[in-house]
Amino acid sequence: MAKLYLVPTPIGNLDDITLRAVNVLRDVDFILAEDTRTTSFLLKHLGIEKKLYSHHKFNEHATVKMVAESIAAGRNAALVSDAGTPGISDPGFLLVRTCVEAEIEVETLPGATALIPALVQSGFPCDRFCFEGFLPQKKGRAKQLQSLAAEERTMIFYESPYRVVKCLEQFAEVFGPERRVSVSRELTKKFEQTVRGRVAEVLEHFRTTDPKGEFVIVLAGKPKPKRETAADEGTVFYRTAGCAGRIGEF
Repeated sequence: MAKLYLVPTPIGNLDDITLRAVNVLRDVDFILAEDTRTTSFLLKHLGIEKKLYSHHKFNEHATVKMVAESIAAGRNAALVSDAGTPGISDPGFLLVRTCVEAEIEVETLPGATALIPALVQSGFPCDRFCFEGFLPQKKGRAKQLQSLAAEERTMIFYESPYRVVKCLEQFAEVFGPERRVSVSRELTKKFEQTVRGRVAEVLEHFRTTDPKGEFVIVLAGKPKPKRETAADEGTVFYRTAGCAGRIGEF
């Protein structure tokens, strides 16, 4: 039975393509691409000639049913985005849902995505985190940030270079200028850079340095309240409504 393959593509360095991804792209009957020009360049680099069809946010609603029918008829398909894993802040969800509902097998290959390298090298906890993708450009942006004000997990955002300064300004307002942040740009590319520090410090950096490239912003979660302990070892403090005192030595 034919399948839909979700194939991650490099986010910058073309050498990051996996051998399995190359084999799948070579063997499928056709490839769905977010931008056929970008994917054509990748396929040429890999020495692959394959029929390409456009599949992006402006046409996916109209084409998912036709694509699913083609796979059901016995044609294997691969879905790729311009960079990274399809469905992660890129087209893919609608097609996958349509295939699942039609009982068409979907196979996702592991591979490149910008959020994981940015998270791991941020220096913030990686055991629990939340991925927010791109914030709304206008309507709903402030509301979404406010909903994260009490979030204790590490948060990851994608952002355009044109809105990085605005984003950090809003972070300072909502999370406070002292919150720690790590901003990575151009991951895996020649001019890859990560700027770490307090929100106020990183904001000042990008106010004086023109932001360029693709950005991933990793924000530390809200610090957990510190437990009150005595300065002297062996002494425990207690606190009740309206008063506090020392229990004593142990």
